[in-house]
Amino acid sequence: MDVESLHVALQQSFSPDASLRDPAEELVKNLKYVQGSTTMLIQVAAEKQVQYEVRQAAAIQLKNICKECWAERLSFQGTPIGQTPRPPLLTPNDKALVRTGLVETLLAEPEKSIRDILAETLHSIAINDFPQNWPELLPNLIAVIQSNDPLRVHNALLALRKLCKRFEYKSKDQRGPLNDIVNQSFQLLLPLAQRLSLPTEHSLEAALMLKQILKIFWSSTQFYLPVGGPLSSPEAIQPWFDIIQAVVSKPLPEASTGLEPRGQPTDIAERNAWPWWKVKKWAVQIMSRLFSRYGMPGYAEDEVKDFAKHFSVNVAPQFLGPVCETLNLRPSGQFCTDRVVHLCLAYVDLAVELAPTYKMLKPHLDFLLYKVVFPTLCLTTDDIELFTSDPHEFIHRQSSPLADFYDPRMSAITLLTDLVKSRGKDVTTQLLAFLTDCLNRFAATEDDAQKNYIEKDGALLAIGSLSEYLLSKKKYSSQLEGLLVTHVFGDFNSKVGFLRCRACWMLQKFSKVLWTGENLKTVIHLVLQRLGDECLPVQIEASKALRFLIEVETAEDTLLQFLPHLLSEYFRIMTEIGNDEVVAALQVIIDRFGDHIEPHAVALVMQLSNSFSQYCAIGEEDDDAAMAAAQCLECIATVLKGTCGRPELYANMEPNLVPLVLQILGNDGEYIEYLEYALDILTFLTYFPTQIATNLWEALPLIYLAFDQWAFDYLNMMVPPLENFIGKDPDYFLQATTPDGLKYIDLIFTIVAKTVAEERSSESECRKALSLYMTVLHNCKGKIDTYIPLINEIALAKLGQQVSSEIPLTRIAIFQVLGSSLFYNPVLQLTEFEKRGATQQVFQQWMKDSEKMERWLPRKLTVLGLTSILQIPTSAMPPNVQQLLPTLIAHSVKLTLLIKEEEERVFVDDFDDDDDDVVDDEESDDEGFDENEDVSSKADEAYLDALNKLSGGGNEVTQFLAGESWGDDDDYEDDYSSPLDKVDQLYYLEETLKGAFQREPDAYNQIQASLGPETVDLCQKMFQAADKQRVVDQEQAKQLKGG
Repeated sequence: MDVESLHVALQQSFSPDASLRDPAEELVKNLKYVQGSTTMLIQVAAEKQVQYEVRQAAAIQLKNICKECWAERLSFQGTPIGQTPRPPLLTPNDKALVRTGLVETLLAEPEKSIRDILAETLHSIAINDFPQNWPELLPNLIAVIQSNDPLRVHNALLALRKLCKRFEYKSKDQRGPLNDIVNQSFQLLLPLAQRLSLPTEHSLEAALMLKQILKIFWSSTQFYLPVGGPLSSPEAIQPWFDIIQAVVSKPLPEASTGLEPRGQPTDIAERNAWPWWKVKKWAVQIMSRLFSRYGMPGYAEDEVKDFAKHFSVNVAPQFLGPVCETLNLRPSGQFCTDRVVHLCLAYVDLAVELAPTYKMLKPHLDFLLYKVVFPTLCLTTDDIELFTSDPHEFIHRQSSPLADFYDPRMSAITLLTDLVKSRGKDVTTQLLAFLTDCLNRFAATEDDAQKNYIEKDGALLAIGSLSEYLLSKKKYSSQLEGLLVTHVFGDFNSKVGFLRCRACWMLQKFSKVLWTGENLKTVIHLVLQRLGDECLPVQIEASKALRFLIEVETAEDTLLQFLPHLLSEYFRIMTEIGNDEVVAALQVIIDRFGDHIEPHAVALVMQLSNSFSQYCAIGEEDDDAAMAAAQCLECIATVLKGTCGRPELYANMEPNLVPLVLQILGNDGEYIEYLEYALDILTFLTYFPTQIATNLWEALPLIYLAFDQWAFDYLNMMVPPLENFIGKDPDYFLQATTPDGLKYIDLIFTIVAKTVAEERSSESECRKALSLYMTVLHNCKGKIDTYIPLINEIALAKLGQQVSSEIPLTRIAIFQVLGSSLFYNPVLQLTEFEKRGATQQVFQQWMKDSEKMERWLPRKLTVLGLTSILQIPTSAMPPNVQQLLPTLIAHSVKLTLLIKEEEERVFVDDFDDDDDDVVDDEESDDEGFDENEDVSSKADEAYLDALNKLSGGGNEVTQFLAGESWGDDDDYEDDYSSPLDKVDQLYYLEETLKGAFQREPDAYNQIQASLGPETVDLCQKMFQAADKQRVVDQEQAKQLKGG
């Protein structure tokens, strides 16, 4: 193939003639197998005479081949990923040609779309090659930045940003290359940025270059300040702050004025994309980020405290003026993008917390609250149009989890609530008076045409956003019911849809109001009526409101009579739109009416299963639907929980649920986002019914395949249903095989072995996997002798790795397995110890760690395991074990008494539980911090302290972000159940000891003589406790029999 034939193939891939298009597409698809294709693609993409679409297609193919064929892609487990057979990797020669040709093509490219594709290709190559295999890249880019060609300079800056982005999220100790980039390039970028930000510079080329420079600055500083070099001191970084201030302050007049910079578009979407607004956005974003990291010196890390003090005193106040001037654009009738308003409000919110900046803000609070924040809260004409013409999109925007990051209304709400909470003395009384005036003005206006519906909606939004604060203050909470009755109840029947919507929303916020008389019933009836509203957004808010109202005392009685109607309405709404909050509200209703849900359970599960399938089908294209699909599964689990007292109902639900569970577990991970919920459902279906449905057993090998191929990280959730399978029908479990002839028990043992051997397994996951050994040993007594060596091979190897660990949790989990194995067959287990020469070492470590066992399960299994040894005649014991018998007996007795004491303590605590909750009834004024004080929060301090203690990377960060504890036992043993629950360790030890003395009196008299007086005394206490317990048990048995 040559360049010309490649050009033709790319061109024909757009042909409407299938006879030309299909072979061309096939040829293009297989370019990755053609040596030298990347060089030809660069040539096509670089040729300006070639049709734009063909150049773009060439750039896309180049990007795809470089991503797929540059380096072998490995999974977390180190196994290759991608298609099979895998295409060949590019040769070193091809790579060298690509690196050279790509940079030159990118630097000369004027078209944004193609330029961005080429830049993304450079980024993917840099991930693998920079700096080690591409050392010339940075010097080449720096050289171009010093040239006078605006296009090439801009594109070099774009490439430099991609390099910085390569290291943007790295931990401190992995940011060396980024520090080098800053040290080498910022001395050139600073004078260039200073020139581009001059008041006389107005060209779009200047804006585009300045935007890239600010993005480079962002990538270099958003997590850490670069070590050494041009940003290492307040004096060195100050010129950058001056540039950013100049950008924020730069006027951007309307095109009609003829002033510079000229040509501002009039279309909103085009304005948002206009380079000068983009530059302003990045400037404010940088300052907000730096303020959040360094604005409060008390929260800063030790190494940057001095910089934080400088920033809080000098830099943060420097920017407050330009930020407030930007916020004044809209009140003065000028344009400002939503994103810039959002970021400016976020900056002001931070300024409220810092004393120096708050003192500057305080004289302007009226302007801030009533000219900026309140108008931002109010619906726009576009919002109202969307409410009417595209209700689905309106709902999506209102519930989008991304709204916090771009919607100025959300940042205005945050600023409003933070002002009231933190600086309440200065704002609360006046603010509530203003909002009340808005409501009263609306109520006093008799002519509907003159009523300001938008202003009222904004006032209600502000009041509702302050609900938590208002409900916590007696002087306000006592007035809330009257406010709702006067100003909200009537809106449920308003002719204006968005006010009906707001009324339902208000009830969500103020459901905890102390309702008097018939007001609660009135509220419930009003909300129920709105479930059938003609406007979908109103239906959504009404369905969400019931979730909160149902929690109010006595509301359940009113709603119960409408339960069938409620369920019907919820499913109708769910059919109309996938909204996870609606399904979550249904889940609360099902949970609350658990005792009354049984007649509807089967129909509920059928409807929820159908809704899941409906949402799942469109989930890839609709995030809301995907979230609603997950919520449907969670709702199904709630139904199963509510009916678990009547597991016979499960049989009627299984025809819907079993295929659903198998669908999610299978299909090579296509439904991985729903796996957690499917495993929850499977846990119910395998635990509560008296026997497991035959077709449900198909789930066990599917769990194994999921674990092995695509869901390793879900092990902790896989173990409970696997244990249920084993415990519910051990005989079937032992004989069952896959269609390929693999035994189910072998799949379980493979899961344990792989987890324990896998380097990326957490210790918690290893402990969870080892519990599967326990479950097999407890449920299959006498039937798995051939597996005892394998259990020991895995468990003892892991024990050897853990001997020196300071935290004994994994060792204790291993001793639970060994105790279970001794109880299963002490002779077999001791043989395994002896065979490996590990008897002395294992028991010494076991006895040592038994002092650290704080939970009942390891204590009990230790007692049962050690006691089982006493069933073996001493003459048949290995000599090592004979010598250890006094020690084993002493620890068994001690642990048994500890378990007994703990049981009695829990029993007493259950009766002595007093309600220690103290309610502070004292009325407090509108509190907050004085203007000379920084706002502080104990929760924030604790969180930041934990962050600052992290080293900046590695496993500690992973543990912190994943919510894992460092020293706490996160295992699940309190919920663990097995046939050993029926074995009382106190009776077992007492009876085994007595039996041993009767069987071998001489041997055990010698053992007794070697016991210390303290141990002998504990033995007597143990025998007395057993006798006492036996009397209690006999008395309880008589009472039960008599009852």
